[in-house]
Amino acid sequence: MEQKLSSVAKTFTPSPIQELSHLAQRSNAINLAEGFPDFPAPSHLKKAAISAINSDFNQYRHVQGICDHLANIMKEMHGLDFDPRTDMAICCGQTEAFAAAVFAIIDPGDEVVLFDPSYETYEGCIRMAGGIPVYVALEPPHWTLDPDRFINSFTARTKAVILNSPHNPTGKVFTKDELETIAGACCRRDCMAITDEVYEHITYDNIKHISLASFPGMQERTIITSSLSKTFSVTGWRVGWAIAPAFFASAIRNIHIKITDSAPAPFQEAALTALRSPPEYFEKLRREYESKRDYIVHLIAGIGFQIKFKPRGAFFLFAELPENYLLSDVEYVKELIKRAGVVAVPGCGFFHTTLSTEKLSQVGCSYQERYIRFAFCKSSATLAAAAQKLAELSDAMGGVIGGKNA
Repeated sequence: MEQKLSSVAKTFTPSPIQELSHLAQRSNAINLAEGFPDFPAPSHLKKAAISAINSDFNQYRHVQGICDHLANIMKEMHGLDFDPRTDMAICCGQTEAFAAAVFAIIDPGDEVVLFDPSYETYEGCIRMAGGIPVYVALEPPHWTLDPDRFINSFTARTKAVILNSPHNPTGKVFTKDELETIAGACCRRDCMAITDEVYEHITYDNIKHISLASFPGMQERTIITSSLSKTFSVTGWRVGWAIAPAFFASAIRNIHIKITDSAPAPFQEAALTALRSPPEYFEKLRREYESKRDYIVHLIAGIGFQIKFKPRGAFFLFAELPENYLLSDVEYVKELIKRAGVVAVPGCGFFHTTLSTEKLSQVGCSYQERYIRFAFCKSSATLAAAAQKLAELSDAMGGVIGGKNA
């Protein structure tokens, strides 16, 4: 019956990240693979959701107050004016908002520029719309953007650029100069931009998130997507949004209604409480995640990894295997699960390109096979348990976990 599947469906396989999370559950391993917290959501948000359910906000619903709050937040954070009545679309998480944005602007044959490495969802949405992903490799180990490489990726068929900053999987926060390069190219080539800003409140070392839409000429051509999920530790609530000029926001709302109709009603009500959070909430969030970042950097460096780039945002550490280590990233993760009972993500699943001057390690693997992503959005108890398991196995192996050194 496989021939009954669409050509797009035939290209999709189960997410390796989710498969590793399922493996962690089955083997009772510590899950540092998937990017969701294992600690409780804020109690006042849970109470707000329970109150909404008990108040019978359980049917299809659009909560306009979310849009009103988002308009205020965009003004305060970025100095941008959006009309909450026309420029917002509430969706089932950032994932649906992003997909609806792609479906709203991409036709078959349109090219879409993405930065590599990148989160797997983006390419899937582009291909479902009939678009063609065009990857621009960021330069390791600091994941810098080469302006010439970026500019040269544009053709007459380029329709849009995808930007995720703070960035999954690397933890990079695109610099002002890099954002100016992206904005300038979009304006000169009359291209759209779709941004994924779900980690907008999770930045470190006093770095502030800058939205691409805040650059001259960009508000009119940018679709911003984000959600409650990461900032408020409610990845299962599925409340997200797209913010864009009215013409695009209307198209996104129409697509959202055709696909899912409504984001979960009680969680939309609870979102009002979340979006009213005082500045102290976001400062505390940053401090706590910065502490977790420093903890896992110390931990992973202590078992032999090369930490050439310390995450500046999001909650992942993209760590490079030691130069003289024989196993690939996939082989390492298998050994990690089997010997330590800890799950992480092989970095190769985030890569789609090879730099023209290919970087090879001493063991002959390309740099795309040399990175492991560790999620540190976990409780202190989980991180401590992972540290104990990794340290014990590292001691037993005489150094780096998982196999032989060259």
